[in-house]
Amino acid sequence: MTASLSFGELILSQLVQTSALEWLGTITGFLCVYLAAKENILNWPISIISVLSYAVLFFEYHLFGDAALQIYFLGTAIYGWYFWRKNRQDDQKPVVSLRPREYVIVVATIIVLSGILGLFLDHFTPTDVPYIDGTCTAISFVAQVLLTRKVLQSWILWIIVDIMYVPLYLYKQLALTAILYILFLVIAAIGYRDWKTTWKTTQA
Repeated sequence: MTASLSFGELILSQLVQTSALEWLGTITGFLCVYLAAKENILNWPISIISVLSYAVLFFEYHLFGDAALQIYFLGTAIYGWYFWRKNRQDDQKPVVSLRPREYVIVVATIIVLSGILGLFLDHFTPTDVPYIDGTCTAISFVAQVLLTRKVLQSWILWIIVDIMYVPLYLYKQLALTAILYILFLVIAAIGYRDWKTTWKTTQA
């Protein structure tokens, strides 16, 4: 009971100290993921605000993999915005699914990229969480590529990485961001369900 209360007090104290920058990143981050799940193209311009906010925030908290990831997200947001507009049909770009061979490519890419990023962060930055940061960054990197192409399985990767990010952000005393990623987890599950329904409809 005491341990549970202490944990609650820890979260509350972190929330009280939450910066305006984290609030901005959290609110816009929630909106862009929600809109992505709804296949709304406005998710991309809103995500630009979120990733710029978190790029600065993560750098300040020595989450260098995540900070660099935000710059990548900025580029993919611009690309995704362009790709969705260019290829939409009846105001929507159709959802697609990975082929069996592409599953292997995705998994192999994540494994290799996780190792490379983990080693780099461990040797060249002062972070105390190099490998978990590197792994989360690698999964997010691949998931974002798939999301820009409207690949159904992007949501599966987001579900996995959202689960991993929650304890990482709590450890880094970013409680509001941890709560955001719990919400992301819920939205990712809904996004997968809705996109799968859309995909099945197009297949039929």
